[in-house]
Amino acid sequence: MKKVEIYTDGSCKKNPGPGGWAAVLVYNGREKEICGGEAETTNNRMELLATINALKALKEPCEVVLTSDSKYVVDGITKGWARGWKAKGWKKADKSPALNPELWDELLTQCDRHEVEFVWVKGHAGHPYNERCDTLAQGEAEKYR
Repeated sequence: MKKVEIYTDGSCKKNPGPGGWAAVLVYNGREKEICGGEAETTNNRMELLATINALKALKEPCEVVLTSDSKYVVDGITKGWARGWKAKGWKKADKSPALNPELWDELLTQCDRHEVEFVWVKGHAGHPYNERCDTLAQGEAEKYR
């Protein structure tokens, strides 16, 4: 399997409001940037879309180290929350509905397609790829202001 590093970030000007997402994929010394946005969204949706779209951009199953500053995304996968919500019909432990079930379902599908290791980094702390993704995501959000 090819080994790919992915860095993602999501941004929202108001929450909810105009938002953007971005990812940098690194393979064999080459970088590819992808990004997008929506006029009315939330920060968490943008974080999920960054992750989903980055994994979908891979043309074949890969070994992935995915780095994000989103505890929502990283914990949702690594702590098993998303799979638990899905097993319970997209209900959380307190029986309230899990937010963004369609995005979590797509992320789980992509995680099943690849071997993904999720790594959390503190946002706005000088990590070069995280900073680049933040700049790209904010630029996408600006398009909808």
